[in-house]
Amino acid sequence: MSSKTMIAPGIKRIQFDSFDSWLKARHGIGGSDASAVLGLSPYKTNVDLYLEKIGQRVPADISGEDYVRYGHDVEPLLRSLFALDHPEYKVEYFGDNMIRNEKYQWAHASLDGELTDQDGRKGILEIKTTNILQSMQREKWRDQIPDNYYIQVLHYLLVTEYEFVGLRAQLKSVWQGQIRLETKDYHIERSDVEEDIEILRQAEEEFWQKVEKRQQPNLILPEI
Repeated sequence: MSSKTMIAPGIKRIQFDSFDSWLKARHGIGGSDASAVLGLSPYKTNVDLYLEKIGQRVPADISGEDYVRYGHDVEPLLRSLFALDHPEYKVEYFGDNMIRNEKYQWAHASLDGELTDQDGRKGILEIKTTNILQSMQREKWRDQIPDNYYIQVLHYLLVTEYEFVGLRAQLKSVWQGQIRLETKDYHIERSDVEEDIEILRQAEEEFWQKVEKRQQPNLILPEI
């Protein structure tokens, strides 16, 4: 069962009554798929994603992994902390829901939270948790957002047409038996990334056309 609410002309929120119902409705390209479309995912190639979308490969089930469970369980706590740290925003969360935009039939977005600023502008809240095992991982977060997460929020901006993104990252490391947590907040204005959103839109549209036509895309290799 699901219910639909129009949140803007041509943009609707579908609210599901369970996680399983939400899971079954994820047809198309979601935020976690977007970086693979561009060949910038550390987890799968664009060809891997294509094979998943045409049903020839089953995505790995990582739901039982410790880091996934930790990220899931800590998300509402980090969302509450973000709200406390940023009283300038109204912070909302809609649970098992999906946003779809009739302009982009292949795309969907499920957000960790939604923001409204003091001028009434709508924004996206994205929450990331990372277990830092190597210094190289920490460097990827130094004054920037890692490419795959940046592309994910671009995808959400495309689907929702919201005006900005607030991303909270919790970097966790263990040193000499002690847990160390570092919190980083990043802000992205839509007006600053319109060109990147358009590049992603074109790439996703072309990718989904290949999925519909069963035409395997050329493998995109990462730059060395």
